[in-house]
Amino acid sequence: MKKIILRIILLILLGVTFYIIFGFSNQNGDESSSISRKVTEYIVNLLPNIQSETDKTFLIEHGEIVVRKLAHFSIYTIVGILMMSFMYTFKLETYKKTIISLVVGGIYAISDECHQIFIPGRGPSVTDVFIDTLGVLFGIIIVIVLISIYKKLFVEKKKIIEI
Repeated sequence: MKKIILRIILLILLGVTFYIIFGFSNQNGDESSSISRKVTEYIVNLLPNIQSETDKTFLIEHGEIVVRKLAHFSIYTIVGILMMSFMYTFKLETYKKTIISLVVGGIYAISDECHQIFIPGRGPSVTDVFIDTLGVLFGIIIVIVLISIYKKLFVEKKKIIEI
């Protein structure tokens, strides 16, 4: 019963994450750029050693693309974490869990970029699909590492104590 509840929770969180991604992708080019620019300006204004307006403008202009790509990577890392966590509720070999999680995340990344064809001022990007898929892979790796650590600390220790 616990496993079913966990699966439902993870699927809901995954659905919410997909919905958020869809919402960001549904913004037209100006809206999307405006958000990225505001985030970049906020970050640049936090930097204590950047005082001149020329330096700030330079960092904002060149940093906006980095912020956009980090946003892609980060939200798809969440997809990878949620997808792999969901897959760990099934009795499959780790490589199968990894492949399924990566394929689902990659397909969503592709569909997300295709969706942007229909949004004014937006378009599909192979680079974004690559970054998104790397984010999914990173999320998968995080889950694998955390579960390995958990098993070493608690499961294997428990077996040693029982012997």
